[in-house]
Amino acid sequence: MRRWKCAYQKLGFRGLFDQRKGKPNWRRAPAEEMEKVLSLYREQFCDFNVRHFHEKLRDKHDIEWSYTWLKNVLQGAGLVQGRGKRKRHRKRRARRPLRGMLLHIDGSHHQWFCDDRWYDLLVILDDATSEIYYAQLVEDESTRTVMAALRDVIERHGLFCTLYSDRAGHFFFTPKTGQPVDRRQLTQVGRAMKELGIEMIPAYSPQARGRGERSFQTWQGRLPQELRLAGIRDKDSANAFLNDHYIPEFNQKFAVTASQPGTAFVPVQHTNLDRVFCLQHERVVDQDNTVRWANTLLQIQPQHWRSTLAGCRVLVYEHLDGTLTLGFGPHMIGRFTAQGLPIPEQISNARQKTGRQKLAEKKGANFFLKTVTSAARPAPR
Repeated sequence: MRRWKCAYQKLGFRGLFDQRKGKPNWRRAPAEEMEKVLSLYREQFCDFNVRHFHEKLRDKHDIEWSYTWLKNVLQGAGLVQGRGKRKRHRKRRARRPLRGMLLHIDGSHHQWFCDDRWYDLLVILDDATSEIYYAQLVEDESTRTVMAALRDVIERHGLFCTLYSDRAGHFFFTPKTGQPVDRRQLTQVGRAMKELGIEMIPAYSPQARGRGERSFQTWQGRLPQELRLAGIRDKDSANAFLNDHYIPEFNQKFAVTASQPGTAFVPVQHTNLDRVFCLQHERVVDQDNTVRWANTLLQIQPQHWRSTLAGCRVLVYEHLDGTLTLGFGPHMIGRFTAQGLPIPEQISNARQKTGRQKLAEKKGANFFLKTVTSAARPAPR
């Protein structure tokens, strides 16, 4: 205030004006470097978001200007649109404390190759760490693709506690639009999760799946550009690129540490995943020991434990690889191709041994070992 008073007494109102006005800022970037950044964005990185472009400038071109400066330059040149009006405040749900307590699964329908082809990116991530466990491009998010994704995660990491998803038809059955899901009528995915003891939680709004939605924003802003730079134009090569390179790099940049050490994953033990992750359909065996399936007849061969299965209710297991299996309780009574042709089983000694025969042989072998051991011991003095 004293400086302002002194300036006012000497120069009048002109002394109150800021003397820096009209002079260039000494911290301003050179015009040549600004033009270089704009030309790089127009020629090579026009489809990158600001954060992704800032990383490329720092890593590839040794340009160390701040992210805010870069965003202001691109917005001033009209190359990037500014963010719209902020929405109402929402409170973020706290993460789960352990890995494996809650997994998110969702698909994103997008033009991942920057052309007229649309694919679904199916992603499974951990709520505690945001680590990506599975990410693959598929033609469509369906029961088969979801089961393949869940089985891959369970085989590599183990059983988890809870699965969080939207209310798509392959996850939940919704009697009426906008109404709660019917937990009594299970889908094929719901049946598989119930057999494994995994709880399923439906999301009733996109905001409820905010962690997964924000992850997809990152995927859509980075993956198409990375595929373009790598020269990848087909789905199989893209999936191999995801598994070998992109998922580890993505986890290294965006995964966080869980609030508590340890894991909630449980190893898979004594579980036939082939029977869990498949489509199960109930059928009744005809009098000629055949099962009707998709306009084909599946012929059941004679079983050593029962003369005929006519009239029995059996399950047709439609596996993810396209093969079919007939099951009656714990017994597998036939295996067929997708066209209904029988697949011969490899049976040792030209016949299959029953459970009683195997048990008798095992007991006989144990008795023999005990006899030999007792005969080899020296007689007591």
